[in-house]
Amino acid sequence: MTAKKVLFVAAEAVPFAKTGGLADVVGSLPKELVRQGLDVRIIMPKYGDIPSPWREQMVYLKRLEVTLGWRQLYCGVERLEYEGLTCYFIDNEFYFRRQGLYGFHDDGERFAYFCRAVLEALPYLDFAPDVLHCHDWHAALVPVLLNAQYRDRPEYARLRTVLTIHNIQYQGICDPPALGDLLSLDADEYLTADRLELAGKVNVLKGGIVFADAVTTVSPTYAAELLTPEGGWQLDDALRRRSGDFCGILNGIDYEVYDSAKDKRIYMNFTRRSIGRKQVNKTKLQEFLGLAIRPEAMLVGVVSRLVWAKGLDLIAEVLGDILAADVQVVVLGTGDDKYESMFRVAGHRHPGQLSANIFFDESLAQKIFAAADLLLMPSLQEPCGIGQLIALRYGCVPLVRETGGLKDTIFPYSEYTGEGNGFSFAAVNAQDMLYTFRRALGFWSDGETWPKIVKAAMTSDYSWGRSAAEYAAVYDRLS
Repeated sequence: MTAKKVLFVAAEAVPFAKTGGLADVVGSLPKELVRQGLDVRIIMPKYGDIPSPWREQMVYLKRLEVTLGWRQLYCGVERLEYEGLTCYFIDNEFYFRRQGLYGFHDDGERFAYFCRAVLEALPYLDFAPDVLHCHDWHAALVPVLLNAQYRDRPEYARLRTVLTIHNIQYQGICDPPALGDLLSLDADEYLTADRLELAGKVNVLKGGIVFADAVTTVSPTYAAELLTPEGGWQLDDALRRRSGDFCGILNGIDYEVYDSAKDKRIYMNFTRRSIGRKQVNKTKLQEFLGLAIRPEAMLVGVVSRLVWAKGLDLIAEVLGDILAADVQVVVLGTGDDKYESMFRVAGHRHPGQLSANIFFDESLAQKIFAAADLLLMPSLQEPCGIGQLIALRYGCVPLVRETGGLKDTIFPYSEYTGEGNGFSFAAVNAQDMLYTFRRALGFWSDGETWPKIVKAAMTSDYSWGRSAAEYAAVYDRLS
C-alpha cells in the first residue's frame, strides 16, 4: 500500500506564524504523521509577520491568477523545507502583508481567497495529495469549493477532505452577497439550511461541516459537547447530521519541544527521576519575579489568555481565599481589561506573594511550568487545551475544570488508589474550585504523596503518537 499523501491547509503553523494552539497542532502533528510513514505537507498564507529568516529561505515555485468572484488576483506559490517537512506558502501582499493574522474587516474575503488559491495551486505543486486536511473556518471553504466547482476536473476527482474544528466559536460569518461576490455560488442553491445558511447569514464553518468527507475535533469530550445545543454554538444540528463521519481525536504536544530534560529555556533541566532539581527552577523564578524565596510555599501558576472562557471569574471570586493560604501566585498572559486589572491590583496588594505579568513571553511561560507546583486552569470551555499538557511534562500538577480536553487528560488524584495526575472539579462554581484547591494544598503538605503525584504527571503520555495513528485511520477510511 502506498503512503497516504496529505496536505494540511491552515491559517497558521509553528514556527512561522502563531496566535494560538492551532499553530502548535499544524506545526507538530505532520511531523509525527511523517514518522508513521505518511507523506504530509503544509500550505498556509505568506504573512508579512513571518520572520525574515524563514522568508529568505522560501523558494519561488509558480505565479498564478486566481479568480475571486469578479476579481482577478495575483497568487505566488513558494516552498520551504523545515525539519524534514515541506511547507508551501500562498503569497498575496494585499491580503497577507499586514501586521497580525486576523481581526481585519475583510477577513472573510482574505480567507475565501486563500481557499481558492490553494485549490488553484494544487496542479502546480510537486505533490499530488490524496487528502486535504483543512483546519478551522479559515480553510473550511476548501471542501465547499472543491465539491461545487472542481469535481469535474480529473485531477481533483479522487481528492478527499477532512475538516478539523479547533474552536467552534469562530465560524466565519459573512453577509449573503458574499456567496456570489466571493465564491461564485448561487444563493438559491447554497444559501439554504442544509448547506451554508445559518440565521440568515453565510456560515463558512457550517459549509465545511456539510461538504467535508470527514469532520474531527480536538478531544473526545469536546466532540460530545459540540453535539449538544449548549456546546454546539448553533452548529450542533449540522454536526449531528454528520455523526457517522464525526469524531474527537485528542491533541498532543511535541515532546521534542517540550522536554524538561533538555529545554534550554528553563533554569535547570530535570526528569521524573530527579524532580528535586525542580526546586532550583522555583527558587530562580521567585528571585527573578521578586517573590519571597520560600520553598515551603506552594507556587501556583496561571498561564492563560485572560478572558471569560478561561474561568477567570471563578478565580476572581476566591482569589482572596487562595492568597490567604501559604501560597504564591504567578500570572502570565493578556486579555480583557478587567482581568488584567484584577491581577495587577492583587500584585500591588500582595507584593512578594503574587506576580502579575500582563504580557506573554514563551520563555517565561516555560520557566513558570518548570518552577510552579500547581497550574490553575479552571476553564469554562476548553476544546483540548495545551497548557495542562505542557504542565504535566514539567511536573507542574494541573488543577482543572472537567470540560473538553481537560476532562480527557487530567485524572483526579485518589488517596484510596494512589492514582491520578492532577485535580479537577465539575461544576462552574468557585467554591468547588476552592475546595479542590485546598485539597491539593493538603497533599502538597504531605512530603510522601506530592512527589508521587508529580511523577504520575510527568509519566503521562500526550505525545502525538497515538493521536496521529487515529488521524491516519481517518484518512484510510476515505480511500
